[in-house]
Amino acid sequence: MPEIASHPASAPLACIFSVDVEDWFHILDVPSTPAMAEWDRLPSRVERNFHRLLDLFSEYEAKVTCFFLGWVAERYPGLVREAVERGHEIASHGYAHQLVSHAGCEDFRRDARRSRDILEQIAGAPVMGFRAPGFSVVGETPWFFQELEAAGYRYDSSVFPAAHGHGGLRAACRVPHRIAGTERLVEFPITVADTFGRPMCFFGGGYLRLFPLGVILHKSRQVLREQRPLVYYVHPREIDPEHPRLSMNWKRSFKSYVNLSQTERKLRVILRAFPMTTFRDYLPRVQQSAALAS
Repeated sequence: MPEIASHPASAPLACIFSVDVEDWFHILDVPSTPAMAEWDRLPSRVERNFHRLLDLFSEYEAKVTCFFLGWVAERYPGLVREAVERGHEIASHGYAHQLVSHAGCEDFRRDARRSRDILEQIAGAPVMGFRAPGFSVVGETPWFFQELEAAGYRYDSSVFPAAHGHGGLRAACRVPHRIAGTERLVEFPITVADTFGRPMCFFGGGYLRLFPLGVILHKSRQVLREQRPLVYYVHPREIDPEHPRLSMNWKRSFKSYVNLSQTERKLRVILRAFPMTTFRDYLPRVQQSAALAS
């Protein structure tokens, strides 16, 4: 991996809330995951579930970042436009939901640029941010950050600074920082908190669904006391306990479907407990800190 220049943001902290906008069948790296050629024939639930999330954010006056899969945006452009109308940020989750580590440099380049072009045409505004499916940036993808910047992105939120099913970078910087070797690309790593001597995530996906709410709130305050901004993330399917299931082994099934019925309740408490902002609105704080430190 390229050297990382660590320049923590020193401005007042906030929580950053994000949604990876994909459908129920966009689960990575299991044999039953349908090929992209089949996606159009499957019953979609992303419209209904994303609207529920938008209403939830409006109820708590929260502005969030929506990492749209380009494939979803292309088929449901109204979801992108409504998110823009409600004041949320539009960012990219790639087009075809490929693991970076499996795609390779050239395929990733095409995918990242295609997604950004589609989203900007629909949203009518620049798309600054990217998040890799499965947080699949690993030591074997040293080209990732340079390719992302070349594709026109200003920030990334793909680095998972702990062990993860699709890789993870355990020694990565845990605060927002500028990536060395790029002109200005900023990384917003996924938030982890030290627990029994090891970094763990409590703030999104299966982690948020698995851990008790009290633990999540305690760890959230721990991160903020450490003067780190906190990144939450969720998928639309996670507020839909009735969505169809893919066949998979018990371990992946548990991770994918545990506690779906509890997600919305947890989100309501979190949105009530902490002020939320977007990556786009937090980005100037990191850039200012980096400029002062350079």
